[in-house]
Amino acid sequence: MKKRILVTGGSGFIGTNIIEFYKDNFEVVSIDCAKPRNKNHIGFWKNVDILDEKLTISVFKDFQPHYVFHMAARTDLEGKTLKDYSANIQGVENVIKALNYSSSLEKVIFASSRLVCEIGYNPKDEYDYKPSTIYGESKIIGEKIVRDSKELTSNWVIVRPTSLWGPWFDIPYKSFFDSINKKVYVHPKGLEIHKKFGYVENCVHIMDKLIYDKELNGQTIYLSDFKTLEVKQWADIISQKFHGKKVKSVPIQVLKLLAKAGDILKGIGYSSPPITSFRLNNILTTMDYDTTKVEKVVGVLPYNLEEATTITYNWYKAHK
Repeated sequence: MKKRILVTGGSGFIGTNIIEFYKDNFEVVSIDCAKPRNKNHIGFWKNVDILDEKLTISVFKDFQPHYVFHMAARTDLEGKTLKDYSANIQGVENVIKALNYSSSLEKVIFASSRLVCEIGYNPKDEYDYKPSTIYGESKIIGEKIVRDSKELTSNWVIVRPTSLWGPWFDIPYKSFFDSINKKVYVHPKGLEIHKKFGYVENCVHIMDKLIYDKELNGQTIYLSDFKTLEVKQWADIISQKFHGKKVKSVPIQVLKLLAKAGDILKGIGYSSPPITSFRLNNILTTMDYDTTKVEKVVGVLPYNLEEATTITYNWYKAHK
């Protein structure tokens, strides 16, 4: 008999890739208030908002999942108050309540975010927070709800996705590919910028290992590739696929001027300028996280940077 997997937020970027990974060998149910972005997943989808406590409990009770991936969240940075991010707070509470109706439950993966700390800040431990956004604050509350819950046993892990990319991605992570495709991405001249990003299929592979692992139960880990990438090198790989040549480099002062112009465009209502001060700061800041304990559990990841970029490029071209 097949094991049963329930994914909250299964219509989102990470959720879509989780469903694609498990759909052939497991019974899978996706609950989301949005339709699947992959139309082939419509048969797994139930139109459920996790803020609807009764309906959420009903689905868990009927399906009796063995494994739960709680990916549902509001993830944009446009909210003004914590109330705008109720899905990240009350939604977590509702899912935990629903878990109590799943007698077959073996493991739960709760998704948080690296933005529980501002860009460039390396926390001392998993309880060290320094958010710079309301979204980050909401995710901190969500983490604390999980850790403080009297209803959960220890069969859970909190994952903090870094910047994940790959098939089915969207704004903001797809924007990097868009900017290179449109030849508007330029790299700060002479700067090497190292990031611990995550290719989404590698990260689903990590979570698959975590649902069977007991060593990391009750802990919080960063979800990313294990090797840092150098942004210019990666941009060149992408550009070679689109245009057969490397990206251009310009002095950093030029980029700062362009970013200020992008800020003005965003201020007057342009939704996605090529670059803003926030994006430039994100690009320039080194991002590295300790994944040592995860590496010991998972081992070698299935895709290297070149392979992952090729898969993503092919998906991008097929879904323009």
